[in-house]
Amino acid sequence: MQVSLQFKFSHFNINPSPSLQNPCEMDLKCLFAPSLRQVCCFPLKQPADRYSKTHRIMCTSRRHARSTWSSFDLKKNFTRIYSDLNFYRRAKLSRHVVRSELAGAGSAGASSYPLSEIQLGSRIRGMCFYAVTAFTAIFLFVLMLVEHPFVLLFDRYRRKAHYLVAKIWASLTVAPFIKIEFEGLKNLPPPNTPAVYVSNHQSFLDIYTLLTLGRSFKFISKTTIFLFPIIGWAMFLMGVIPLKRMDSRSQLDCLKQCIALVKKGASVFFFPEGTRSKDGKLGAFKKGAFSVAVKTGVPVVPITLIGTGKIMPAGMEGQLNPGTVKVIIHQPIEGDSPDALCSQARDIIADGLFRQG
Repeated sequence: MQVSLQFKFSHFNINPSPSLQNPCEMDLKCLFAPSLRQVCCFPLKQPADRYSKTHRIMCTSRRHARSTWSSFDLKKNFTRIYSDLNFYRRAKLSRHVVRSELAGAGSAGASSYPLSEIQLGSRIRGMCFYAVTAFTAIFLFVLMLVEHPFVLLFDRYRRKAHYLVAKIWASLTVAPFIKIEFEGLKNLPPPNTPAVYVSNHQSFLDIYTLLTLGRSFKFISKTTIFLFPIIGWAMFLMGVIPLKRMDSRSQLDCLKQCIALVKKGASVFFFPEGTRSKDGKLGAFKKGAFSVAVKTGVPVVPITLIGTGKIMPAGMEGQLNPGTVKVIIHQPIEGDSPDALCSQARDIIADGLFRQG
């Protein structure tokens, strides 16, 4: 029987065996180590000592002219060795099965690793995407700085001039890489009409997509994003609302700030899920956005984003896959109950995702 065994040689005393010229030709129990070097073990005639039933076992290798000696009980130790060998064989077999299944699942050209080539192309596109967005942001940020004093004097709350610059920046960034299709643009409220916009959240690319709509709604963003050079500073100039996650006081201040902005004629934008979806499925909605709409009496505009999660998956912002993004603007909804508005808006967005597959 040929089996596999890995010896711990530190447990043996290494001694030369000049009397055995070729022990592997004798009637031995031969073992095969994982390195495929044959090792032969056999019991000697004399016991380890005169009062013990323990016998001495000598193991030797074809490759090395040295023998390993150890004293142990034959029945007990060979039982343990046989158990260990069975475990090793099962583990080795499972690895071969997994490899076979992976090979079988591939295409005819699986040996050329097509998946790796696709990932490499996506990474290159991602690098180019960020290079373009950084290059355009530097020049447009200078323009935003120049116009900022005038924005504070004449349009402190909406800041439409800044959002026009942001639209140009987002359009120049995404145009070379992805195509954006719009549906229901007629459902957008007039530019000067305040509203609460809500949407599903799948990707970092969602912000770029929404900025191309050309509406000056105030986003809500994590405070750490404001520390990013150029992008974070531009968000500050645009009046984006900061939020500390997992901080109830910060969340309450954020809602109060949203209510104040809406009452002064500005629009706000929420991702009611609170974070990006990892699997593309629509998560549960939080009621904050709909409480703002009820307290200010403005409509809620549901928006469905389709395709951004496949182009730039959450957690894989360094990759940019080819594809098309679709933006569906649904008809505005109104109500006097945050719970009812929350449920209705979620159903509308979920229906948009379902219809597009």
